[in-house]
Amino acid sequence: MQIIEQTTVFGLPGRSAVALGKFDGVHLGHRALIHKIMEQKRRGLLATVFTFDMSAAAFFGGEEKELTTREEKRRIFRQMGVDVLIEFPLNPETAATEPEEFVRRYLAEQMQAAYLCAGPDLSFGKKGAGDYALLARHADEYGYQVELIDKVMVDGEEVSSTRVREAVRRGEMEAAARMLGVPYSVTGNVEHGMRLGRTLGMPTANLLPEADKLLPPNGVYYARVAVDGVDYKGISNVGCKPTVSDRQMMGVETYLYDFDGDLYGRDISVQLLAFRRPEMKFDGVAGLKAQLDMDIVAGAAWGG
Repeated sequence: MQIIEQTTVFGLPGRSAVALGKFDGVHLGHRALIHKIMEQKRRGLLATVFTFDMSAAAFFGGEEKELTTREEKRRIFRQMGVDVLIEFPLNPETAATEPEEFVRRYLAEQMQAAYLCAGPDLSFGKKGAGDYALLARHADEYGYQVELIDKVMVDGEEVSSTRVREAVRRGEMEAAARMLGVPYSVTGNVEHGMRLGRTLGMPTANLLPEADKLLPPNGVYYARVAVDGVDYKGISNVGCKPTVSDRQMMGVETYLYDFDGDLYGRDISVQLLAFRRPEMKFDGVAGLKAQLDMDIVAGAAWGG
């Protein structure tokens, strides 16, 4: 997959089918857009995702936490077969681009768009005035087809990044997974921790998520962990490990069942499947170990 980033001047080697969107969380609505460009890919067009390198909410001083980090999005798009990912710079200059100029310069000329698809809440250009209706008005002029993709419904409501974010913040991981189409995950490189788990006979893998990654409430979660394409059952603690550390550094620490090996320095993906209990501070290591033993037994028996 070709990644175009940190530039507004680029060109594609052929005509493209473009999915336009924020893609925070890459939920079922976003996946519907990508499925559309994959259909066009079979016609010989470049399957292209166009998104901004930061959310408009973050740029204008609002929401800062992301459901998916940049690297997580890249991994998802690559797995789905996307040919080109454009992470377009969002800055004062590009945010002030007139919508018509945006369509002409970037979509028609630089991307050679033959097909565009977007959801009904699409906005781009100065004051967010660019929308699906504007794309449709210029379709004949620039020779592209444009398609509006309806919102996907889950549990009787429209799927949106806002709804997914609210579910994650409440620790409702099953609801988040229904809207995402896959479990909510945290991906990263396994760091060296305090090695306390190994001392207690229950070695764990430690991830330190990026600062802008949205995490669910502190606590213990039933989990599944992907290591080199193999899934392992796991149980994860999201939080700061208050019994053994005064550092307020958020992490995801996971015990893997039926795994024997060294994960340090390797990339893993931890899927948080369901909430078990809140994070707790114990009087000492003995109390912590007793609770962890119970958590591990519960995780082994959990069949969700």
